[in-house]
Parts: sequence; structure tokens; C-alpha cells
Amino acid sequence: MTTTGRPSDGPHEVDVCVVGAGQSGLALGFHLQRLARRRKQAGGPPTSFVLLDDGAEPGGAWVHGWDTLCLFSPAAYSSLAGWPMPPWPHEGTPSAAHVASYLRDYEARYALPVHRPRRVVAVTEAGGAGRGRLEVLTEDGSRWWARVVVNATGSWSRPFWPSVPGRDFFGGVQVHTVGYRSAATLPGRRVLVVGGGNSGAQIAADLLLHSAREVVWATRTPPRLLPDDVDGRVLFATATRAVRERDAGRTSAGVASLGDIVVTPGVREARDERGLRAVGMPDRLTATGAVWADGTTRLVDTIVWCTGFRPALRHLHPLGLSTRRGHPVTRSPAPGSTAAVAVDDPRVFFLGYGDWCALASATLIGVNRSARDTAAAVADRVDRVEVLAESGQS
Repeated sequence: MTTTGRPSDGPHEVDVCVVGAGQSGLALGFHLQRLARRRKQAGGPPTSFVLLDDGAEPGGAWVHGWDTLCLFSPAAYSSLAGWPMPPWPHEGTPSAAHVASYLRDYEARYALPVHRPRRVVAVTEAGGAGRGRLEVLTEDGSRWWARVVVNATGSWSRPFWPSVPGRDFFGGVQVHTVGYRSAATLPGRRVLVVGGGNSGAQIAADLLLHSAREVVWATRTPPRLLPDDVDGRVLFATATRAVRERDAGRTSAGVASLGDIVVTPGVREARDERGLRAVGMPDRLTATGAVWADGTTRLVDTIVWCTGFRPALRHLHPLGLSTRRGHPVTRSPAPGSTAAVAVDDPRVFFLGYGDWCALASATLIGVNRSARDTAAAVADRVDRVEVLAESGQS
């Protein structure tokens, strides 16, 4: 149940405010809705929640991916809880457009209370009658008072641009992964693709296969390509097993991480037929190209920076949460739970940012368990606050 347009003057009071309605926010919305329904059936008031999303349309970051972007796994292994992703009717794995369509239909199927476009700019302590709650302020001036705020904003809106000597003096075109759509959209004949992850490999392959350009793929360390028969299913299962081994005090040698490069059909074709190989990072950039430590110089017209992202959490700065390695410090609210709550504030949760929240929670296949656990932890928090309020202790 997506709503648009500015809401009536607030503040609007809800139990739970979810910031973000991409795959993580929708997964959480499904579980919150189910818990609210069960609570109502048991005779209690249902937990109220809202999802605020800054996108103009459903689909999260998938609506912004490049034209040849695809999943690592078949549709049957890439679904959110409750409703399987429709089968992909073509060869290979589902495209980004197929995923975006699925998320749009998922949101509508469950009539989730999504408000868009609503870009959250600040989360602060609520004053006056809202004391004890958090106030969520959006760019258009709407305000929401919530007992709990769950951040599911992902990282697509915060691309990371590395500091490379000479980058500011390079005279060609520079784009980040977020700005790349297809080989046809890039100017020039010579392209430098920087980044040793999946996006770097896929975009370098896309350029080699769909243009007559000279393509140089540069990575800080040699990229590790997974075996050709390993897709997202195998990778996730292997990583899950490794975490269980680690938690049990055992080591699991030779286990690949979720950061290794999946050899998609495009990457395989570019490697085997077009000679896709990575070189080391250049030492510096010049006005017309790049220079390596051994003196090698290459002319470059365009640079594509596939250098990753940072969590989109600037709206939380007013709360002054403790951070470690660029993200808030979190803890599990209960033994065995994969939910992540801020150590400084039990009202602030995080979902879908990857391993610092929960294993593979930034993926479709991996977000389901942490969304379920987060919904349970959030509902428990709301219940306990209500009990305290009734006893006059809040």
C-alpha cells in the first residue's frame, strides 16, 4: 500500500519506523505484518509500523543497476519470505529488472505501508509529548514518532570514491558503479575499470563484450574468481558452514568468502574469449591516463570506479552512536538472534548491511533470517516499553 504526496501535519505516531523499503525493508515488513496480525488475533493491539523510502518507485537499488546486471543464483534461491520469485524465462539467472519487478509486486501483494518518496534526513530524540520516542524527520518536513527505528537503507546512495594520486587532475570522464548503465553510455575508446569485486569484474566484462573499446581492469590485490560451477547458492551455503565452524571454535580452511567473484556467463565469456585479466592498481593518474609503478603508462579516456559503498546512515548522526570501522557498533539482543541493535540505544536497529549485521544480510537469500529475528526483537522491545508505560516507569 504505497502512498505518495506529503502526509498531513505530524507528528505521526507509530511503534516502528523502518527507514528504507528495498529488499531488506520489505523482508522486515512481511514479518512485522505477520506478527501484528498474530497479536491482533490474540486480542492485543497490533504493532503499528511504517516504511519510509527515498525512491520514486519500488525495487530498491535494483532499479538503478546496469543493463546486464544479474543475480548469482536462480530465482528459486533468491526469494523473500512468503512468496517465491517468479521463474526467470531465459537462460542464466534473473536480471536486475526481473528482481525489481518482483520487489514491486511483493510490496503490492502484502500491501505493506510504504511511503515514498520520503528521504529521511535526521533521527533525533522526540520532545514534548513524544518523550522517550525517536523523531524521524524527512526532507519534505514530515515527522514520525517511533518507539523503534530500523535502518534498512543499504549503501547504494553512498558510493565510495578512493583517494588515488592525480584523480582530481584526470581530464577524462569518471563514473562510479552507480552511474554505469551500459557500454553504449560511456564516451571514449579507452576505459580503466577499477575494483576487484563482482561489480568490477562484471562491468569490465560488459565493456569487453559489448564495445570495441580497450579495457584495462585494475585491482589492488589479485582477484579471486570462484570455480565456474559455484553460484550464489553454493557460496552462501559454504559461507554459512564456515561461520558455524568458527562459532564452534573450529577452523574451516579454504572456504571462499562472499566477497569472491562469481563467474557469471558474461565474466566467463570475457575471460575465455576476450582475455579478461586484471592488472595491479596504477600508482597515479595523469590528465590523460594512468601510470604504474614499473613505469607503464596507458592513455585512458574514461574511468569506472567499482570501489564499493558505505552504509547510508548519515541521518543517524544526531544520535551520536558509537562506531567501529565506519559503521555503528551493534550487539545481538538475545542469544542466537541475528538481529543487530545499537550498543548505545536499544531503540535503534540495523538490517541488511552485510556481515557486520548478519551473515550475507545484504543479499536476497541471506536477509530472510535476520529480517525474521529483527521483527521478533523489535516486537519484544515494543511490548516491554508498553509494559513500562502502563506501570508508569517510562
